[in-house]
Amino acid sequence: MLKSKTFVKKTRSGGVMKVVREHYLRDDIWCGSEVCAECKQDSTVLQRDACIESSLCSYPHYLVPDTNVVLHQIDVLEDPMIRNVIILQTVLQEVRHRSAPVYKRLKDIIHEQGRRFYTFTNEHHRETFIEREPGESANDRNDRAIRVAVKWYSQHLKTPESGPDGLKVVLLTNDQGNKQKAEENGLVVYKFEEYIKSLTANPELVDRLALSSDKNEITSSKVLFPEHLPLSKIQAGIKSGSFLQGTFRASRDNYLEATVFVQGEGEDSTEVLIQGLQNLNRAVHQDVVAVQLLPKNQWVAPSSVVLQDDGAAKDDNVDEDEEEKLRRSLTEAARKATGKVVGIIKRNWRPFCGMLNVSQIKESTRHLFTPADRRIPRIRIETRQASTLAGQRIMVAIDGWPKDSRYPNGHFVRSLGGAGEKDTEEEVLLLEHDVPHQAFSQAVLGFLPKMPWCITPEDMAQRQDLRHLTVCSVDPPGCTDIDDALHCRQLENGNLEVGVHIADVSHFIRPGNALDKEAANRGTTVYLCGKRIDMVPELLSSNLCSLRSNVERFAFSCIWEMNHEAQILKTQFTKSVINSKASLTYAEAQMRIDDTNKNDDITNSLRGLNKLAKILKRKRIENGALTLSSLEVRFHMDSETHDPIDLQTKELMETNSMVEEFMLLANISVAQKIYNEFPECALLRKHPAPPPSNYDILIKAAKSKNVTIHIDSAKALADSLDVAKVDGFLYFNTLLRILATRCMMQAVYFCSGMDSDFHHYGLASPIYTHFTSPIRRYADIIVHRLLAVAIGADSTYPDLMDKHKQSALCNNLNYRHKMSQYAQRASVAFHTQLFFKTRGILNEEGFVLFVRKNAIIVLIPKFGLEGTVFFDSKDKVSPNLIFDEEGPSLKVEQHTFHIFDQVKVTISLDDSNIQHQKIRMALIEPVIPGVSVPAPEVEPQAKKQKLDR
Repeated sequence: MLKSKTFVKKTRSGGVMKVVREHYLRDDIWCGSEVCAECKQDSTVLQRDACIESSLCSYPHYLVPDTNVVLHQIDVLEDPMIRNVIILQTVLQEVRHRSAPVYKRLKDIIHEQGRRFYTFTNEHHRETFIEREPGESANDRNDRAIRVAVKWYSQHLKTPESGPDGLKVVLLTNDQGNKQKAEENGLVVYKFEEYIKSLTANPELVDRLALSSDKNEITSSKVLFPEHLPLSKIQAGIKSGSFLQGTFRASRDNYLEATVFVQGEGEDSTEVLIQGLQNLNRAVHQDVVAVQLLPKNQWVAPSSVVLQDDGAAKDDNVDEDEEEKLRRSLTEAARKATGKVVGIIKRNWRPFCGMLNVSQIKESTRHLFTPADRRIPRIRIETRQASTLAGQRIMVAIDGWPKDSRYPNGHFVRSLGGAGEKDTEEEVLLLEHDVPHQAFSQAVLGFLPKMPWCITPEDMAQRQDLRHLTVCSVDPPGCTDIDDALHCRQLENGNLEVGVHIADVSHFIRPGNALDKEAANRGTTVYLCGKRIDMVPELLSSNLCSLRSNVERFAFSCIWEMNHEAQILKTQFTKSVINSKASLTYAEAQMRIDDTNKNDDITNSLRGLNKLAKILKRKRIENGALTLSSLEVRFHMDSETHDPIDLQTKELMETNSMVEEFMLLANISVAQKIYNEFPECALLRKHPAPPPSNYDILIKAAKSKNVTIHIDSAKALADSLDVAKVDGFLYFNTLLRILATRCMMQAVYFCSGMDSDFHHYGLASPIYTHFTSPIRRYADIIVHRLLAVAIGADSTYPDLMDKHKQSALCNNLNYRHKMSQYAQRASVAFHTQLFFKTRGILNEEGFVLFVRKNAIIVLIPKFGLEGTVFFDSKDKVSPNLIFDEEGPSLKVEQHTFHIFDQVKVTISLDDSNIQHQKIRMALIEPVIPGVSVPAPEVEPQAKKQKLDR
């Protein structure tokens, strides 16, 4: 049966267009229940004995949630206890329209066979489809459609033998009006909350209930915050210019302060400072908000006071003293544009990791939850299992933040495990940095090649056979995802042939399939200490794509003909088949090069590569490329407990530099090629030059040792770093380079058709991209696809040539890349804490890296570790401190600290706050009476036995 749906919609030009859509109604849509004898269905989803222990429904029953229940209570619906649920098409469509993340979670439950969730296409069923009546809102029509479908099910499943205890269909809603109408129609209907509370066998589900907006008895009657403006007023205000729209960024150090980042035209952007609870007005980190600027006489400056919200669970009175402390510290400094939040445009809430502060009231079910991320406010939740959850890392979701509550309200989602345990902390770290780390789904794994896999004659016909070449790979120890391999050989004409061979991942990952979408979403492989979160499944990353030795593998090769001065005479790109002759570590390759007795093909190839790499590096540095420094640490793990037993900074060898030079050269060659072919949609990487103000700290630091730094260009900076030396202070140059690294901007991916500045500042290259690591970076896969199209080795597809889609992809890749770096740093910090946990107190030599108003930041080269020595602690009388911003220097009593001063400190782990453990440092030398501490008497043993687990 054919119906037609008619509606009008507004066109871009402002006109109105009438749209008529055909809508088919059918008789062959089955109900999905085992009980039914009418429907001619091959398989069923809903069980005959759909029993769950409930004090409200003692009979077997199916559940039908309405849209709002699905949107707000998905955490409960995800629990395996909830089974035999009918999801109506009306609900599914509305959820899809209103929340993509909830829709994805719902689809995942539907696909899980054991859960017995059945999708019923009520909008196309002849007996359940309804037309919208004149004057009826879309919302009311959908509510009616849900009631009609429930009524149909109730009658359809009635069998002669189903008595009063027979199977029933229960509608779950939180809408009072909908409930009333359903009762009038004779349907079984309950509020979601009362139904969940009736599940006597599963009391823990109650904790996961999201608080409904009308249930705010958790608050006091006193209004603490201004009302948020409605969206219509906000939009009008933004249009007229009285409000600004921006992203709210809470301060990590001060819970009473935030900035709102307002994106202007093109590259322009401004930041508005927000201070005080009233002005912050219930905005949460990363929300999109509307702000109103305050009159100029109320503008303030960012505070340099560190304030953590660790007061009692005060619900109403905002701490006046703390707000006053803020203002006092503002008077003297430069003022910034200051505003207040007037409304929320888009909430960016996610489930947050953290710990429960169990209430002091013995019987209380209301508790405060403290998130691990200091930028997120504490959240009030109701739970009956507080004693079990104390000391555990848990996840909590925010439900709302009423204007009469000091904190937002939320609900418990799940427990992650004991705080401080390695697996739990790793999980927290991944969740907090938004690193996708769930196992690859069956849909993704379905696109992997079937094993056993081998190279066929058809494959060989389309590729260049380079299996005869002496190719080898050089990587860190223990590397299984080998992206790149190299070769170098002498040609008959006396020139050299050099090849960079990169794993051909794009052969296995085809555009647009589930495997491709998953890799694009993950964006990058994340390397934590002792663990790797792969971007692509292990079959590819560690096997079929990995260029391991003595196996045939597909590669994408970039081959140059060079003279002995490393000048490129000819460049060729080709899809190939290679057979690597050796997988070496940097140390093994270095030993081969240095061992004069070795003269085999692999060693000669490495020597040729090394010689050319030195020339390439020299040329690069002459052009102004920067050689910066950052201390990377390496942990030696205990083979049984996997705890760190030794910590040392990574040593770089000539071979590290050798591989790097050829990777850079390949990336530049490929960047030129794809940009020449596709000037509008090449995926490139740029590194913007830092604004001169970024270098202030570097110039001041060098000046304190009478060294001048020039920053007019990258070359000027590189040259002045090269000659920066201080007699008797060997480590000075490294410290200066570490400081210079901190002045740099972030390198980013971009689409060539959307930008005009391509320059890579750090490499002093006019154009650059990433081609050499497709196993661990998605950007390289796109670059491979572009290059393959450019040389006629593969066909194109629409998204590849769409600069807007390419640009959106770059935004995600930049975000994932940044989060992956933060996650790596957090992992190093956590393992450093584990290392010091068993060490007691150590004393070490260090250097002052930065000087602050009340502290010095010290770098310990031996461990590549940074820590802060505070001079004002709560439990001691503060010494006399004088901070000079110009120096910068800090006078503590009679001693003045400058950047790069050598100091001696004690290092220990402060685990008094289990959620925010810190490495604490205290000053030993120079000796300042009343400030420095005596050196620990005995150096603790280097390694405790494994008993302390």
